[in-house]
Amino acid sequence: MTESFRLDPERKYQLLLQISEEVRGTLDLEEVLDHLIDTVKRVVDYDAAGIFVLNKTIQHLFPVSLTSLIAGMAMRGFPRRAREDDPMLNSGKGIIGHVIATGETVVAPDVRLNPYYVAGRNGTLSEIAVPIIVDKRVIGALNLESNRLNAFSPQDAEILRFISNAAAISIEKAILHQQILGSKRLENQLITAKEVQAGLLPDAPPHLPGYDIAAVNLPNSEIGGDYFDYIDMPCDRVGITIADVSGKGVPAALIMATFRALLRSQVRQNVDLANLLQSVNSLLTESTGASAFVTAFYGILDPLTGSCLYANCGHNPPLLLHANGGTEMLESGGVALGVFGDAAFESVAVTLERGDVLVLYTDGVIELSDARGEELGPAGLEKILRQNWDRPLPQMIDSVVGATRALTEGQGYPDDFTLVLVRRQP
Repeated sequence: MTESFRLDPERKYQLLLQISEEVRGTLDLEEVLDHLIDTVKRVVDYDAAGIFVLNKTIQHLFPVSLTSLIAGMAMRGFPRRAREDDPMLNSGKGIIGHVIATGETVVAPDVRLNPYYVAGRNGTLSEIAVPIIVDKRVIGALNLESNRLNAFSPQDAEILRFISNAAAISIEKAILHQQILGSKRLENQLITAKEVQAGLLPDAPPHLPGYDIAAVNLPNSEIGGDYFDYIDMPCDRVGITIADVSGKGVPAALIMATFRALLRSQVRQNVDLANLLQSVNSLLTESTGASAFVTAFYGILDPLTGSCLYANCGHNPPLLLHANGGTEMLESGGVALGVFGDAAFESVAVTLERGDVLVLYTDGVIELSDARGEELGPAGLEKILRQNWDRPLPQMIDSVVGATRALTEGQGYPDDFTLVLVRRQP
């Protein structure tokens, strides 16, 4: 501390005015912290200093990793080091970690004798740290270090507490501003991701003479992990697929995009359906590791004969609803994709007779429950479709959506909801 400085009312007023002038006109957290740490230098001398503020309140004792919680920091006189190598940031150790965890002020005349001290720089012999508090919440700490023993006094601690209290509101405003900007950026990124993902799904069904096709995809969140597609193939055939990625949100959407790219690339290279899926499975396993898997159904429809060669890879069995009232569940194929890199798959052929409807769906459609906890299930889905059998496919889908929303009493879908219907015209 400079010899002439005393924390009398006049000095307090001058400090408040100085801090106010320094941080006026900025909501940038790093700038606020830089101004504050330079203001401290004018009233309490130091060889190194640091200010650390968190983006959330610590509710438990250390050790805890602070790396992901640091909203901002300003440092003077410390060597540059990676955050993951810093014992305070990585595991909440040191005098600073203790102050943030407890809200206590620490004055260490000889750091070698302090049980909380962890060396952050060569030459430090004494240290002082005070918490930064807003509404009884510790949001950070102000720390000074000196190369002299007993460099800091109780009066220095009083000065630093006053400065940290005076600046706390400005710091929190800057943190909130930073969080708002981060939320806006994330919101914009999600909007962009949603637009990109929407572009990966077909915007209209293919035109197949003698067939009607309709689909709906309702993501649970901004972006989802469900996927369906129509893929043009030689000899006027069409590939029809539906898939569901484990998990939700951005990670599921990324894996969905990966699966789509792999499937479409392999369709061009593999004539045999089983080999196609083996290749997709192997590549997907390499791409995602053990972090996720994909359940999928892929069928190749020959519109002239109504034959559909398919493989079900751990997906909910599609329903083949026959016009005569019979029902087939398309279960054959193999395990989910991305689980075992060397998994084998088989393909099976079924035939859509005139008037038959092929129903592809994800578990978000059939796992909906009513107030009594009873799931819709495949039988419930079939019942709704049979009740609307003579309606155009888009109206049949509307009936399913309406019935399922009534089932959940307007609470929304807890999972992504995707339904694809293919009818061979009578």
